[in-house]
Amino acid sequence: MKILRDCSLLGHNTFGIDVKAARLVELDSEGEVVDFLKTDAEDRASMLVVAGGSNLLFLADYPGTVLHVNIKGIEVVSQTDEWIDVRVGAGEVWDDFVAFAVANGWYGAENLSWIPGEVGASAVQNIGAYGVEAKDLILNVEVVDRKDASKRCFENVECKYAYRSSIFKGELKGRYLVTYVTYRLRKTPVWHLDYGNIRAILAEKQCPLTLENLRAAIIEIRDAKLPDPKVTGNAGSFFMNPVVAKELFDALKVQFPDMPCYPVSEDRVKVPAGWLIDRCGWKGKSLGRAGVHKNQALVLVNLGGATGEEIAALAREVATSVMQKFGIEISPEVNYIG
Repeated sequence: MKILRDCSLLGHNTFGIDVKAARLVELDSEGEVVDFLKTDAEDRASMLVVAGGSNLLFLADYPGTVLHVNIKGIEVVSQTDEWIDVRVGAGEVWDDFVAFAVANGWYGAENLSWIPGEVGASAVQNIGAYGVEAKDLILNVEVVDRKDASKRCFENVECKYAYRSSIFKGELKGRYLVTYVTYRLRKTPVWHLDYGNIRAILAEKQCPLTLENLRAAIIEIRDAKLPDPKVTGNAGSFFMNPVVAKELFDALKVQFPDMPCYPVSEDRVKVPAGWLIDRCGWKGKSLGRAGVHKNQALVLVNLGGATGEEIAALAREVATSVMQKFGIEISPEVNYIG
């Protein structure tokens, strides 16, 4: 266990916002999590849980305690001829786990390659990309209750997963610390190739369809569209793709014939937020030290020295433009802190 006072959070937010926490606590095992919650005397209500900070926007210094569950480890807990269940520590880097799965010939996580953040956050945020979401893989989520330090295991159905959401972001927000996530992966392939330009990249390279080649294609696509947060501060996709009534979409399609969508149900469709923002003319534009990425309008970036408030102000302007032009509300995927 490591406890630091008046500690910089630059290493815990990919936007590169230079803020501090009154106290930062690093917990390296489930036992440390339990012991800390049982013995720590400071106000638990003020504790903020962070991982890699790839989905956070700090608006100011954090006046309380920031907790980071840094549990490592990847282990196979059970398997059949078809499935393999892998238990992973919440502090493992998400893409390291994906790389590990691909190297071992386990299918399911490859489309989620190169997503920043840690394993614990994948279960909270229900991360997703290219036709796959974490919920499709998660078997269960192990947690420790911040109220009484008791341990509990949530089965997938109990997590109430939805688009970029879970029970841990909703009715139980802030109550539990994730310690381990168990994923069920396949030993035989089920490919998801119809999102983005995955097929085009594979065809261009004239390479066989393998786990390694699909992962490489996903990484190439993401690298072309998303800036490296180590170079340019960002949190990946800033806004969620809005789900709208098909009736509204059909009306807009008359005015904007090239508007794309993905069916969600008979009467609802998902519209790419990046397309909406791009059509509003924001790609490559900036407000002061905050900008919209030149290659992907869904990504807001720190152009150097921006504050969280500056990023948030840009987000409000972008959302207002989309509402005025299309009558569609877009909401941040990123969590505002402060």
